[in-house]
Amino acid sequence: MLTRLELAKDWVRDSGNFLKENITAPLEITEKTRYDDLVTNFDQEVQEQLVQKIHHHFPNDAILAEEDQEKQSYDDKTPHLWVIDPIDGTTNFIVQKDNFAIMVAYYEFGVGKFGLILDVMQDKLYWCDSHKAFCNQRELVMKEASLAHSLLGVNSYMYRTNYSGLLDLSQHTLGVRIIGSAGISYGQLLDGKIVAYFSNLQPWDYAAGSIIADRIGYVTMTLAGEMPQLNCREKVFTAPAKLISEIQKYIRN
Repeated sequence: MLTRLELAKDWVRDSGNFLKENITAPLEITEKTRYDDLVTNFDQEVQEQLVQKIHHHFPNDAILAEEDQEKQSYDDKTPHLWVIDPIDGTTNFIVQKDNFAIMVAYYEFGVGKFGLILDVMQDKLYWCDSHKAFCNQRELVMKEASLAHSLLGVNSYMYRTNYSGLLDLSQHTLGVRIIGSAGISYGQLLDGKIVAYFSNLQPWDYAAGSIIADRIGYVTMTLAGEMPQLNCREKVFTAPAKLISEIQKYIRN
């Protein structure tokens, strides 16, 4: 019998192929909270595909999914929880046809058991089991780097407004890269292209990335230095454990 992880890898790949096959298809685009917070018919279709497969195999598992209009809160008493972002970087999907990801995370009693991030157009699946992290079949290891000789990934609004001193922090690095997708940013982090990632994220934006990054020595926390709660939008960052104290010297709460 296939495990949850083995099944999830197949499901995410299937949804990625579905998006690539329909990349030039007409889109139905709807605004959610504001003009640049968009959802398409394909966000909803991919989410429905994943939810149906989870329910079919594991009918008692809980699901927290971005496009669910009746989102519930979950905590460390939830025995089986899936967290889904069907298209992370929807605006990129609409405009660029690139730089978007499918993300799935799985928790048991609040502990992240595995995460998956599929960079759809680059066909790169970042994933982890309980011990190791991979990109496709290549095992990932953290690239040792100093803050001064690295790039940061930062949310554009937080960077340009110097939120909590993030612009000031960037002055102690080689600069900032802004992509517009948490999933793609986490991929760059895992590949060692950026040393840390800061953004204002919902649980489905950081769940998979934080679990995968944990396996190779990264830590995810709020800018206030607390553990994210998986129940609301929070300003979080993921960085090497070795650099946390140095980064926190520059962050203002």
